[in-house]
Amino acid sequence: MVLKEDLQNDLQNAIRSGDNLKRDTLRMALTAIKLAEVEKRGPLDEAATISVLQKEAKVQLEAIEDAQKAGREDLIKQFDSILKILETYLPEPLTEEEVMQLAKDAILEVGGETPQDMGKVMGVLMPRIKGRMDGKKVSQIVRNLLHDG
Repeated sequence: MVLKEDLQNDLQNAIRSGDNLKRDTLRMALTAIKLAEVEKRGPLDEAATISVLQKEAKVQLEAIEDAQKAGREDLIKQFDSILKILETYLPEPLTEEEVMQLAKDAILEVGGETPQDMGKVMGVLMPRIKGRMDGKKVSQIVRNLLHDG
């Protein structure tokens, strides 16, 4: 588990360097991973570890949106800093163009033509994307392609 080891090593470095924000963020991430391991009753593989980190990043995004609604600039900066730290451990996100091409390939593969084929297309497409783009955005792209198709 390279990613978990990286997180633990970076936590030690953050503690040594006095980087409290990074220290606290990495502790939060490692705690979430440990909780997932306890629930699974065993160690997580790399993909599951990334999934846990993506959930933590999503929580930060939601917190940023809530802070924006409340007009709390201080919280926005804090949550954004945490999000940036978490993102350094996540795979590079896909662009809309890349997802559109992957979606077109999946549509051709399953013979999708109408919005009713959405489930088949998403079933083929989502494992290829592996959390590198928000599922809502992916489904919107697929829906548009099938609708316009």
